[in-house]
Amino acid sequence: MRVVHRQGTLSVVALLMGWSSGVVAQEDTTTSVDSVPDITVTAPRLSRDIYDTPAAVTVVNQRDIQQGQQRIHLDESLEAVPGLFLQNRENYAQGQRISSRGFGARAPFGIRGLHIRVDGIPYTLPDGQAQIDAVDLASATQIEVIRGPSSVLYGNAAGGVIDITTADGRRMRQSAVIDLQGGSYGLRQAGVRAGGEQGNWFYSASASALKSEGYRDQSEVEKYLFNGKLGYELDSQRSITVLLNLLDTPKAEDPSGLNREDAETDPRQASAFAETLDAGQTVDQQLVGTHYQDQGLAGGTLDARVFYTWRDFEQQLPFPGSSLINYQRDYYGGSLQYSRDNQLAGRPFTWVVGTDLGWQEDDRGRRGVSATGDITGTTGDELQQAQSTGVFAQGEWSLTEKLAVSAGVRHDTVAMEIDDDFLGDGSDDSGDRTFREWSGSLGLSYRYRPAHQWYATVGNAFETPTFTEFARPDGSGGFNPDIDPQQAWNVEIGTRGLFDMGLEYDVALFSVNVDDELIPFESPGGRTFYRNAGRTSRDGLEAAVRYPFLDAWEARSSLTLARYRFDRYTTDGGDDLSGNDLPGLPETLWHGYLSWQGLGGRFAEAGAHYVGDFYADDANTEEVSSHWRFDLKGGDSWRVGRDTTIELYGGIRNLFDEDYYENVRINASFDRYYEPAPGRTFYAGLKVGF
Repeated sequence: MRVVHRQGTLSVVALLMGWSSGVVAQEDTTTSVDSVPDITVTAPRLSRDIYDTPAAVTVVNQRDIQQGQQRIHLDESLEAVPGLFLQNRENYAQGQRISSRGFGARAPFGIRGLHIRVDGIPYTLPDGQAQIDAVDLASATQIEVIRGPSSVLYGNAAGGVIDITTADGRRMRQSAVIDLQGGSYGLRQAGVRAGGEQGNWFYSASASALKSEGYRDQSEVEKYLFNGKLGYELDSQRSITVLLNLLDTPKAEDPSGLNREDAETDPRQASAFAETLDAGQTVDQQLVGTHYQDQGLAGGTLDARVFYTWRDFEQQLPFPGSSLINYQRDYYGGSLQYSRDNQLAGRPFTWVVGTDLGWQEDDRGRRGVSATGDITGTTGDELQQAQSTGVFAQGEWSLTEKLAVSAGVRHDTVAMEIDDDFLGDGSDDSGDRTFREWSGSLGLSYRYRPAHQWYATVGNAFETPTFTEFARPDGSGGFNPDIDPQQAWNVEIGTRGLFDMGLEYDVALFSVNVDDELIPFESPGGRTFYRNAGRTSRDGLEAAVRYPFLDAWEARSSLTLARYRFDRYTTDGGDDLSGNDLPGLPETLWHGYLSWQGLGGRFAEAGAHYVGDFYADDANTEEVSSHWRFDLKGGDSWRVGRDTTIELYGGIRNLFDEDYYENVRINASFDRYYEPAPGRTFYAGLKVGF
């Protein structure tokens, strides 16, 4: 095991950039309600109009990502997407939890069950886990969300895909923006952003720094982030782009969970061991990637990407025992895909073929810690290696002017190996597992009017346990031989459209059956382990509407009604939990927004959010009550010179000071399920553009 301690690379960047963050405003594309909207989605591999896509896809535009937002947490942009449930915006050591149609809720930290991509670079590892702490929302221009099993697209993803695109400087005037922001509980965020074109060159760069004391004790955070692109257009059809992403988090404290009584008595307190042990994490990460695109290769488009990520991580978990972990990670890989428009039997036929490759190597250690915080010795030392290889093909054939059929197939090989270098416990727990999985999908799309569509799709997906989830409950290393990948089958019908008066709608009905669902549970010592449930089901309705009215006003709403159940599940202790609700998943979600867009940059928005009740445990004995939350935001901008603009913005979150839980830890030991959310909070920002 190698232990590396480095000064954060971005601490120097932050000093050079003068403690600043920002975003360059770009012109929004406005579509007349009398024409068909030009919305192209690329996350399903085939680039096509959204009204030709037989899948539940939501596209979040730049205005919804940027305007008046703090641009710190992904829930700011994705909360209104139906089918998604986002938790944990306040605990930076654990990170946000995102579930899509019930997939991903099991993760105690990080992302599970969803494939995350940023500018075509996978943030999801070969073993299936992902971290989103390096996502730069200040430079994000579009987010595409595919809900439902999506292994046919990118492999090892049962819940869907989140595809984030950041600015590259093209179609932007040369400009720079400085953004200073402050808020409740010592929040300070600042940085700078610039981008533009010069001849055949294009570029975009954003640097930011964040500090917050946190709502709860032991929740302080300090974080620095840089995201940049430099590209060159070789000619009108070929370009090459280099990406660089740097993350330095020298401090992210973890207050841990509380039982209900402690959470109600003093929601700002941390757990006793969290403070004693100084629970939290440090992260240093660098990512570099290259994208080559040729839009004129043999009549089609070639996209080739390579990337490398290095991550140095250390975390003290909020309990004594084998709880101080560290790893140094190398993650690298690439993808190659070729797409082309052809004719089949005289009708348009579009297809794409390609391959995805990824290698992951974690040099991981674990040390014991006493109740007073003293390190007692090494308890684990192992090298974890994973390799994923995927080949895929998809096609779409227009049978008529209105009816199209889509089909896709993919084969993945995921090989995982652990070399146990800690033999002090008297055993060598080295081992390996290899999974070979086929995924497929079949869809129909009926575009009965230019801006109205019906679709239906069926498909399957798989999701392997991560290295963390393979841990043996007895505390030894190697692989748990009693845990297997989960398999999902999805059936879905939906409709979307745009009426002449500007009303947009999107409705989907889904049914997903899962075999060998991965279920978390905590040991008495506080460590999370996993087991398989026999069979689970997810059935539901997702709906969203957007309606502009009276020129300056717009109403938006999304609704999720679902049922998540254990169809067959008997615990190791013999308890039959068949028929119980899956924990951590509210069956009702509603979000509503009323916004006003005035002249220039003047705007205001009110938001209402409802989260239904759900259970925190498999046995359904610990119920989490429903809650409402109301938010406000607004701002204005002024031109003070030929090229200078000033914008003021601000917001209030949880306007009526509602008590609720920001995160619920599923099946937590000693009933420590709850991480309380802040009450009423404020933020305000000043943005200066040149």
